Amino acid sequence: MSTGTEPARVGLGLTHEHDRALRVTWGDRELFRYVYRPWDEQRESPRPYLHPMWTLDGRPVSLYRPHDHVWHKGMSLALANVGADNFWGGPTYLRPYGGYAQLPNNGAQLHDGFTKLSAAADRIAVAEQLTWVAQDGRHVFAEERGLDVTALPEDGAWQLDLTTALRNIGDTELAIGSPETEGRAGAAYSGLFWRGPRSFSGGTVRIPDAEGTDELNGARAPWMAFTGRHDGDGEQSTLLMADHTGPTAWFVRSEVYAVLCPAAFAEVRRVGPGETLTLRYRVVVADGDLDHKTCARLAA
Repeated sequence: MSTGTEPARVGLGLTHEHDRALRVTWGDRELFRYVYRPWDEQRESPRPYLHPMWTLDGRPVSLYRPHDHVWHKGMSLALANVGADNFWGGPTYLRPYGGYAQLPNNGAQLHDGFTKLSAAADRIAVAEQLTWVAQDGRHVFAEERGLDVTALPEDGAWQLDLTTALRNIGDTELAIGSPETEGRAGAAYSGLFWRGPRSFSGGTVRIPDAEGTDELNGARAPWMAFTGRHDGDGEQSTLLMADHTGPTAWFVRSEVYAVLCPAAFAEVRRVGPGETLTLRYRVVVADGDLDHKTCARLAA
């Protein structure tokens, strides 16, 4: 007999805020909000992002628009140097300027539509089309993006597999790099980028054969994990990233603030007209401090 009481949610769930964002939940608890139509000013290179992000137990693991870098938005796909264009936000590091300069070159990633929104208790699958547009109006990339979410309750974690295919729709070759390729050593940030909570400062960084903090910036490894501590209860959470193109250099900061990025553009990558650059990443968000063996298993 029906009691008229709404049943509790079980497993993964997907809520669509039309023309604004997707919310992914586990039971009645939110895991993340994917904002696909941001409201940022041009200087911040508007793009889709995940924020807030939470563990299965409801602990926050992302930071939005920190005062030191307002263009950092939780976790997002961003490219710092695409020729002379900036799809990262803020000032651009270019050799001719000998450093950072705020230029009229902040591009945007525009949501064109979803070709798939699939929700089941054990998996959420999203396929999205976007156009990357330079500040002067040039169309630079046509992107096909996929987000695949699964829950791993036995590990106290959830997993996001993100794939992107960026097709050069211009008529010239694109040289994609980072501040490091422009001369700033140790600054190979460009690609999938995460900014962690303030309380994660001083957190522990792991790769398969090492553990440390900022000295692991630039290390080459198939995966990297960042474990931080929460204010309030003092518990720990871990964010693990893997780059499926193989062992890559990593950009990481811990001692001042928490950031993590597989530095796929520590060297310039060139994409000709009509050519496509494909990237595949795995992100695992877990409660607790994951050891090396568990990180390797989850990243595989």
